[in-house]
Amino acid sequence: MIHETIGQVGHFFVILSFVTALVATVAYLLSALGKGQALQAEAVSEPELAYAGETSRGSVATKRPKQANTGKATLPARDDWRSLARWAFYVHGAAIVGVIVCLYYIVYNHYFEYHYAWSHSSLALPVQYMISCFWEGQEGSFLLWLFWNAFLGVILINTNKQWEAPMMTVFALVQAFLASMILGVVFGGTFKIGSSPFLLLREAMPDTPIFATDPNFVPKDGNGLNPLLQNYWMVIHPPTLFLGYALTLVPFAYCIAGLWRNQPLEWIRPALPWTLVGGLILGVGIMMGGYWAYETLNFGGYWNWDPVENSVYVPWLVLVASLHTMLIARKSSIGLKTTVILTISTFLLILYSTFLTRSGILGNASVHSFTDLGLSGQLLVYMLVFVVGAVLIMARKWKVIPTDAEEASIYTKEFWLFIGATTLTLAAFQVIATTSIPVYNKIMEGFGIISNLALPADQIAHYNKFQVWFFIIIAILTGVGQYLWWRKVEGRNWTALTTPGIITLLLSAGIIVVAKMSNPIYIVLTVASVFALVTNGTVLWGIIRGNYRLSGGAVAHIGMALMLIGILFSAGYSKVISINNSGIPISKRDEFTKNNNQENKENVLLWINQPERMDKFQMTYRGQRIEIRDVPGYVPRSWVTVIEGDFHGIAQRDIEQNGKVYHKKGDTLALYPENVYYEVEYREPDGKIFTLFPRAQANPRMGLLVSPDIKRNAGRDLYTHVSSVPDPNADNEWSRTETFSVAVRDTFFVNDYVAILDNVTRVDKVDGVTLGPGDAAVQAQVRVLDKNGEYMLTPSFIIRDKMVARPAFVSDELGVRMQLMEIDPRTGNFTFGVNTTQRDYIVMKAYEKPLINVLWIGTLIVALGFGMSTVRRYREFSKMRDKGLA
Repeated sequence: MIHETIGQVGHFFVILSFVTALVATVAYLLSALGKGQALQAEAVSEPELAYAGETSRGSVATKRPKQANTGKATLPARDDWRSLARWAFYVHGAAIVGVIVCLYYIVYNHYFEYHYAWSHSSLALPVQYMISCFWEGQEGSFLLWLFWNAFLGVILINTNKQWEAPMMTVFALVQAFLASMILGVVFGGTFKIGSSPFLLLREAMPDTPIFATDPNFVPKDGNGLNPLLQNYWMVIHPPTLFLGYALTLVPFAYCIAGLWRNQPLEWIRPALPWTLVGGLILGVGIMMGGYWAYETLNFGGYWNWDPVENSVYVPWLVLVASLHTMLIARKSSIGLKTTVILTISTFLLILYSTFLTRSGILGNASVHSFTDLGLSGQLLVYMLVFVVGAVLIMARKWKVIPTDAEEASIYTKEFWLFIGATTLTLAAFQVIATTSIPVYNKIMEGFGIISNLALPADQIAHYNKFQVWFFIIIAILTGVGQYLWWRKVEGRNWTALTTPGIITLLLSAGIIVVAKMSNPIYIVLTVASVFALVTNGTVLWGIIRGNYRLSGGAVAHIGMALMLIGILFSAGYSKVISINNSGIPISKRDEFTKNNNQENKENVLLWINQPERMDKFQMTYRGQRIEIRDVPGYVPRSWVTVIEGDFHGIAQRDIEQNGKVYHKKGDTLALYPENVYYEVEYREPDGKIFTLFPRAQANPRMGLLVSPDIKRNAGRDLYTHVSSVPDPNADNEWSRTETFSVAVRDTFFVNDYVAILDNVTRVDKVDGVTLGPGDAAVQAQVRVLDKNGEYMLTPSFIIRDKMVARPAFVSDELGVRMQLMEIDPRTGNFTFGVNTTQRDYIVMKAYEKPLINVLWIGTLIVALGFGMSTVRRYREFSKMRDKGLA
C-alpha cells in the first residue's frame, strides 16, 4: 500500500512555507519603506524607522524630537503591511512545523515507498536514531535550519519591534531561499528548484526495473542510518550546530538594517547579546562534533581538519572576532567598520560552508560532505545574492560610518582588542584559503584551465603549523587585553604585568620540567597558555569581589587557555601503547605497511583468551559480543542466533545479567544486530581489571567501520579501537575432516597442538540434548596443551531412541572442532574427527591521551563565560529598549 496522502500534505506545507516566506519578505519590505501606515491620532511620535535623508550627513544616530504634550492620548501607528508580514511569517513557521511532522511520521512509520525514509532509515533503528536519520539527508538538514530560523524570527518579532521591519525583511528573504531548497519543483522537465523530501521511490528512481513491472512496489526494509551516525551525540549535535547557523543570521540582519536606516552604530546594542549566544551555541556545537569524532571515529583524536569541520570552524572564528570589535565600536570608527565587515562575513561564510558541503564540490576531500542532489547551481545563486547584496549596501552606506579624528594608541584597550580580532580573522583566513582548493580548481576548470592544486598530503600537520602560532598570539593578547580593559595598566606604565609575568614563568618552568618538554613550539604554547590563565585569573578575582556578572569575558578566556593546554598535552603527548614487540608484521596490506610500516609497529595481535603484555597492562581478548535491546551491557555472540535480514534473534540459552534472567532459551528477542563488540580485558599491575568493548561493523556499502571504546581517568584516557577483525558475518571455513584413532592416555596432534585423551566416561546430561531412560551418552576428555596453558575438549557420543548422535565440541581459542565418531569396545580405541579453522582474533591499537579532560573542562568554562556575558548584555539591551533607546 502506498501512503501518498501524508506525502502530499507534506509537499503542500513545503509550498506554503515558500509562498508565505515570499509574502513576508515583500510585506516587511513595504513596511520598512513606510508604505501602508495609517495614523490613529494627531499626536504621534516619530516613525520607527529612520530612512536615508532623515539624518544629517555623518550623523551616527537619529535624535528623537521632543513631543509636545497636547493632552491627547497617543496611539501607535497602524501598519497594515507589517501586520500582513507578521501573519505570513507565523503561517510560514507553522508550515515548517507541518513539514517536519509529516516527514518524521513517514520515517517513524517505516513508509519505505518514500525515497527519504528508504535512504536513511531501517526497521532495526531505535527511536533516537530515527531522529538522527531525519537530518542525515540534505532535505532534513535544510528543514532543521528553516525551523531554527523561524523560531528565532518569532522571538525577534515579539522582542524588538523598533527594528522589526528592516531586520525581518532580511530574515524572511533568507527563509524564502532556504524553503526553495526543499521545493522539489521541476519546470520543463529539466529546470529543478530544490529537492523534495516527499518523493516516492518510484519518482526518485524511475529507471529501476522493478517499477516497470510493479509500480506499487515497496521495499521491506530501508538502507539504514550511516553507522557512524549511530551515536547519541548525533541526536543533539546537528540541532545545536544548526541553531548556531541560525543565530549568525540575527546580527547579520541587524547590521543590514542598521546600514539601511543610516544607523551604523545603533544596531550593535541589540545584536550583541545574539552574537554572544551565537558564539556560545556554535562553539558548543563544534565541540560536540569533536567529541562525537573522539567517541566514534578511529583516527585517535577529536579534530582532523576535515574540510567540513573547517567550514564550521572558520565562521565561528570570525563571529568571535566580530564580537570583540563590537566592544570597541562605540569608541573607534575602525572597530565599527570592522564590525560591519566581520558580522556580514560571518553569515556569508555560513552560506559558503553550506555550498561547500552540499554542492558536491569537495568530492572525496571530506568524509562528511553530502552528495550533490543537483542543487549546486541553486546554492551558488543563494550565496551570490547575499554576497552581492551585502557588498552593495556596504559600499553605498560606507560614508555614513563616522571617521575617527585620531588613530587608536597602543596603550588603549581598543587597540589590543582590534589586534586580537585581526589575529582571529587571519587564523580563519588561513584555514579557509586551504580548504577552498577544490573550489579554485573548479573555477579554473570553468575557464578551461587544468589546475594542479591539491590539498596538503598531511592536512593535520599543515593546519597545525599555522594555527598553533595564531593561538599563541591570541593567548597572550587575552591577558594583555583584559588588563587594559579593566584599567590595571595605567597610562603607559606596564609594571602591572610584571607579577603575572613572573608567576607565568615559574609555573611554566615547572610544567616544562615535569612534562620533559623539548619541542620549542610546545614550550612557547605552554608559556602563552599559562600567561592567559594567570592574567585572566587575576582579573577574575578582582571582578568577582565587586560584581561577578561582569566576569564573563575573563571566564571565557580562562576556558580558552585550559583548552589550549588540553589540546597541547592530549595531542602533542599522545602515546601509542600497543607496540608490536613480536618482530612479525601483522599484515601486508597498504594501510599497515605505509609510512615505514607504522601500523604494523603500532598494533598488537590478540588471539582469543590468550593474554598478551602491552605496556603496563596484561590484555586478553575474550570474544565477540552483541547488544540485546532490553538487556544491559553486552552478551556473548554465541548466546544468540541472529535471524538473517532481521533485527531479532533466538536465545540459545537463558540470557542472564547481574543475577536477573531476561530471556529463556528459545525466546525470540530484539537485537541491535549491525554492531559487534569485542571484549578486551585489561589487567593492571596491581591486579585490578577493567574491560573495554571497541565496536566494529561489516557494512556492505562502506566496508569495515570501527569505533573506539575509552577508559576515562582524571589524568588521562585510554583509547582503544580494533584495526582488523575477521568478518563477523562470515561463516567459519573448516578444513577437511582428519581422523585419529587413539586409546586412553594416548597422545596425538591437533592443529599443531599436543592433545591427550585423558578419559571417556558415561554422563547423564549433555548440553542441548534431553536424555530419556533408555538413552545413553559418553563424554571424552581431551586435554590440549598450548604455550599459554591447557584446554579441555569434551565431545560426546549419544545413543538416543536407537539413533546415534555425535555433537561436536568447538574451541574458539584453538580453532578446533572435534567429534567422537566411533567407539571400538574390542580394541578400546576411540575415533575422533577433527576440523580446524582460523582462530578468532583482533588486531588492536591503543593510545594514552594525557590531560584530555582539561580540554573538555575548558570547553565548558568557555561556554559558561559566553553565557554570563550573554545574560549581562541582554539585560543592558532590555533596559535601553524599555526606555525606547534600542
